[in-house]
Amino acid sequence: MRAPKPLAAGNWKMNGLKASSSEIADLAARLKAAPAGCDVLICPPFTLVASLADAAAGTSVAIGAQDCHAKASGAHTGDVSAPMLADSGASFVIVGHSERRADHGETDADVAAKAAAVQAAGLPVIICVGETEAERVAGREVEIVSGQLAGSIPADIDTDRLVIAYEPVWAIGTGRTPSAADVEAIHGAIREKLVARFGAAAGSMIRILYGGSVKPDNAKELMSVANVNGALVGGASLKAADFDAIIGAWR
Repeated sequence: MRAPKPLAAGNWKMNGLKASSSEIADLAARLKAAPAGCDVLICPPFTLVASLADAAAGTSVAIGAQDCHAKASGAHTGDVSAPMLADSGASFVIVGHSERRADHGETDADVAAKAAAVQAAGLPVIICVGETEAERVAGREVEIVSGQLAGSIPADIDTDRLVIAYEPVWAIGTGRTPSAADVEAIHGAIREKLVARFGAAAGSMIRILYGGSVKPDNAKELMSVANVNGALVGGASLKAADFDAIIGAWR
């Protein structure tokens, strides 16, 4: 069975202004000069989705969003819905990032509702899972991640438009990364859960991204690990040169 095409996704988090469109132009030029062996996605703040989608039109760079509300519309001041994001030009939406779970108290049920909303709007969804340092020290990483998978993936999910991103919470933005063996073990466990739930054909084709201090100097090793089908990159995706160096892991 063929492996799914890798996805390099950049999560800009709460960073970026209008001038950041120059980074998209730079990245697109680099990818035109040296095509990547992966899909490339940038997820900027809401304020930039429409303008960056316009800037990236006709290039190999796709633009996504970092979150959405579970409802399509309504009296939800300050929130943005999945249909709004689709209308703005987003082609993916991230849900369940550990920073949303921790800072905003999002539960697995909240994440599942958002994931369903994303797919109802016609977009693919990236669902994030991952354990804290205390949970890993206690040897509970597989238990925690398995529970998040079970609770965060909607019952009627379209697996063709589902991506899972594994992010060890303790590695995000810290410069620390698990060993390749640790990554292989947890990604293998995630794959087993996906195959058990969706069957061998569908479960094997769902992309599982690794996230957590992915950098140009460790990307090639991490991306060569079994069942790692791409990366969810934070700070290193803000600059085209850095992100392109990570994308180079698939060239």
